[in-house]
Amino acid sequence: MGTLFSDDEISAVRPDAALANAPLADRLRPATLSDIVGQSHLTGPDGAIGRMVAAGRLSSMILWGPPGTGKTSIARLLAEAVGLRFVAISAVFSGVADLKKVFAEAKQAAGAGQQTLLFVDEIHRFNRAQQDGFLPFVENGTVTLVGATTENPSFELNAALLSRCQVLILHRLDHQALGELIDRAEAIAGRPLPVTAAARDALIASADGDGRFLLNQAETLFAVDIPEPLEAAQLSALLNRRVPVYDKDREGHYNLISALHKSLRGSDPQAALYYLARMLVAGEQPLYLLRRLVRFASEDIGLADPQALVQCLAAKDAYDFLGSPEGELAIVQACLYLATAPKSNAAYAAQKAAFRSAKETGSLPPPAHILNAPTKLMKDIGYGSGYQYDHDSDDGFSGADYWPEDMDRQVFYAPSNRGFEAKVKERLEFWNERRKALHREA
Repeated sequence: MGTLFSDDEISAVRPDAALANAPLADRLRPATLSDIVGQSHLTGPDGAIGRMVAAGRLSSMILWGPPGTGKTSIARLLAEAVGLRFVAISAVFSGVADLKKVFAEAKQAAGAGQQTLLFVDEIHRFNRAQQDGFLPFVENGTVTLVGATTENPSFELNAALLSRCQVLILHRLDHQALGELIDRAEAIAGRPLPVTAAARDALIASADGDGRFLLNQAETLFAVDIPEPLEAAQLSALLNRRVPVYDKDREGHYNLISALHKSLRGSDPQAALYYLARMLVAGEQPLYLLRRLVRFASEDIGLADPQALVQCLAAKDAYDFLGSPEGELAIVQACLYLATAPKSNAAYAAQKAAFRSAKETGSLPPPAHILNAPTKLMKDIGYGSGYQYDHDSDDGFSGADYWPEDMDRQVFYAPSNRGFEAKVKERLEFWNERRKALHREA
């Protein structure tokens, strides 16, 4: 959750029976925006939310951030701070009928002089047509919309809706913010968590930036009879780690595969292995990762090390043969090979240039001398006439012209000076000089 009472307020709280039986996260709900932890870049005096509250006027907004970072509490406190009627719905449980009712009630309240802040949790779950339904009510001021999403709004929300809202990004709660949550939980419980200092750090790390998850873990620890403070290993045996946030068709997936690719390109095997592990641990399909590694071998290494592609395909065969988890070691080996191999995108650049040229030049025929002539007619019209068999030439190189008559010679492939490709470059330079010399002699 990540949003709580201040320490002074906690010490003064005397919860009634209902509140005493509520979950710890509910008992620690904040009273003001200043009680929010980890989001001072938004809620502080110079933050976007702090400035809006100071001005007493809110604009519609989308709160984008990981789970457990305070989106719901921020919306509620915003309404209180500027005196708006607060209505909350979830896109998971609401449909068109619910939205119509909310808008009708908001219009009626506006007629009585009461503006409405409509908080929509998981707003990205509404389809495009439902999102369009918000537009007239946002435009005419019937509601001030505050949407919350864990997904990238650029991908999940209509451009029209985005253009009418500010997108405010909430940060994943860091170690300090999560530590403050534990302090406040201990204050309201009236006793410290039954863990050692090292176990406390491990508990914070296990939350993976999610304040709500951390408070739920703390509540479990308070509820269990623990005579002596737990060490980190004992804590791990008692509690579960938070499952990493990772949707295979969402932004987290694309961010991690991008990080893996960039780390490989940057020749950092440690970082590459870390992102590979992140994806495998989160449940990514190993064959998807193998396909990306194979692509990388051609795109970013190519002929600088021709074995890179062989290593990746061998890793694919090994994984097919062994399965998980044994076969994952072959994926790791391929990843490390790619990260430590010399890099070149010359083949990738050559492909793009050649494809572009092929589209531009249309149907130019190859020169007749390199065409096969299986029939008498084809021989009579010059197919194959004057062809020079390279193996009969000095150095196995004839220097003949293989380009269409109406097209100048092009250079698509420019090998680098790295790895095996450096030898390829020497060979091409030698052949270019031979070609020039043969043309001068001719």
